[in-house]
Amino acid sequence: MKAPALMKPTEGSNLVLVRRLLSIAWRYRRGCARLIALQLALLGLGVAALALTGLAIDAIRHAAEPAGAPLPWPLSRWKPARADTWPLVACLALAVLAVAGVRGVLSYFNAVWSNRLVQQQIVVDLRTQVFDKLERLSFGFFSGNSSGSIINRIPGDVQSVRVFIDGVLVQMCILALSLAFYLAYMLRLHAGLTLACLATTPLLWLLSIRFSRSVRPAYDRNRELFDRMLLALTENVRGVHVVKGFARERDQIELFRQANRAVKDQQHWIFWRVSLFTPSIELLTSMNLAILLGYGGYLVVENRLALGSGLIVFSGLLQQFSGQVSKVTNIVNSIQQSLSGARRVFEILDAPIEVESPPAARRLPAARGSIQFERICFAYRAGEGVLDDLCLEVRPGQRVGILGATGAGKTTLLGLVARFHDPTGGRVLIDGIDARSLDLDDLRRNIGVVFQESFLFSDTVAANIAWGRPGADRGQVERAARMAAAHEFIAGLAEGYDTLLGESGKELSGGQRQRLAIARAVILEPPILLMDDPTAAVDPLTEHEILEAMDAAMRGRTTIVVAQRPSVLSRMDLVVVLDKGRIVAAGTHGELMARAAGYRRLVGLQTEAAPPRRAMAS
Repeated sequence: MKAPALMKPTEGSNLVLVRRLLSIAWRYRRGCARLIALQLALLGLGVAALALTGLAIDAIRHAAEPAGAPLPWPLSRWKPARADTWPLVACLALAVLAVAGVRGVLSYFNAVWSNRLVQQQIVVDLRTQVFDKLERLSFGFFSGNSSGSIINRIPGDVQSVRVFIDGVLVQMCILALSLAFYLAYMLRLHAGLTLACLATTPLLWLLSIRFSRSVRPAYDRNRELFDRMLLALTENVRGVHVVKGFARERDQIELFRQANRAVKDQQHWIFWRVSLFTPSIELLTSMNLAILLGYGGYLVVENRLALGSGLIVFSGLLQQFSGQVSKVTNIVNSIQQSLSGARRVFEILDAPIEVESPPAARRLPAARGSIQFERICFAYRAGEGVLDDLCLEVRPGQRVGILGATGAGKTTLLGLVARFHDPTGGRVLIDGIDARSLDLDDLRRNIGVVFQESFLFSDTVAANIAWGRPGADRGQVERAARMAAAHEFIAGLAEGYDTLLGESGKELSGGQRQRLAIARAVILEPPILLMDDPTAAVDPLTEHEILEAMDAAMRGRTTIVVAQRPSVLSRMDLVVVLDKGRIVAAGTHGELMARAAGYRRLVGLQTEAAPPRRAMAS
């Protein structure tokens, strides 16, 4: 079974992506429609201000040359006398100011509503949706994908959906409607001049299509390079003690510099292509203006087109039309950004949830603690088996130790009990019930887990202990801490149980973190307890403290402990030795020491590896 990895983008998936993005936009159709209506209102007001300005220019020209070109409508019906010209111009100027004021108010509401829709609704909702999916994905997904790539999906790629809705969908609607409006108005003024000025428009669309296709792979590549840079950053922050311990700061700085430079170079290439495309669009629009001045000027001289409400208004409309057309550059650029990022968001949302409760899940309010492994087979990848036809029965209240070399399948065996993974063959039975048929939350509430690396959250000590039981009161928290032999050192902290821990509890020692992890497990009062090598990499004094906590935690519970040290294995009712996914020996610690040479060798290696007390004390 291969760990699910994020899919690679395919060329044929763009249409599917667009459909899915449109379906997201449809959920917010009222907000999008309101933005489009506001934009159209702003468009209409802009044209109204332009038309009023043209009428004022025609009125001024008529006053200067009464025998010149005839007045356009509606001035032609009123035929103002020369004495009425300046009051008329003043009224038109006030009307232009009034239109500008209304546009200002609408522009404010447009900005506010756009931010509220896109940033406060769409982005927030989608981030929550992606995080919700990540929380439900199996361990295999996270082991199969880099943390940098996964983390970048929520703050970075979710913005791509915003770009599609705000920068592509809404803008394309506005572009189409505004171009249709401008085109209709220009055709009304003069059809021949309109066709002449817009003759280059088909060439513009061809350039846009070619540009879009050429930059599409570059945006996908840029996302991958950014993931690598983020991974280099997060690994160095988390592994700073290793970097400094081996004096590799300079090497890591250079590694990050190269990753950062790769992102910069890729972005530079994209910006270079955009910079070439934009002047091409501007050149085409400038050609339209040249045609307007030549052909339009001729029409005005021949009195076939008014100066103000004809040529001036047409010029303004053409500039507005060209301005909207020039937005094609931004829209095409935004399409590629949004598709590249949205693909990565949907890769998370589409990732299969391999471990979840079945539709008709059986409830397990309180387990007795019986565990059976029936002919278990498991493989993370096809052809690379970890467990092979393993059979084991653990009775309620029994303590079982698991010993084996690295890669023998010890941690995997624990994970199958809590359904972190499901076996590829065989069954895990809890109280005689297939674990896959149980409600997943019920199952895990009956199991306390202590991992080898004790991760703690940036919260108080009490909150970390009560993590699996948020409603626990202070008395329950303290009882769990005492059982885990943690109460004494907690009481010595600055604020006791209310002490705020930093990231991963790094201000605590390894033994202290491990005892808090044990307290976090036992506060659930679980009938089953799983421990993954809890005394690994600790000194003898800390080991003694953890063993005391383990003795109290295991009392009355079915316990499976992955362990390497004799001090832990000697406390087990049964010790199982794994080798290449199979059980090769089983018995008590004393029995195996007496009759199993492989066991003695494994335990002996651990004993030799453990530092002497005196050396550790010094």
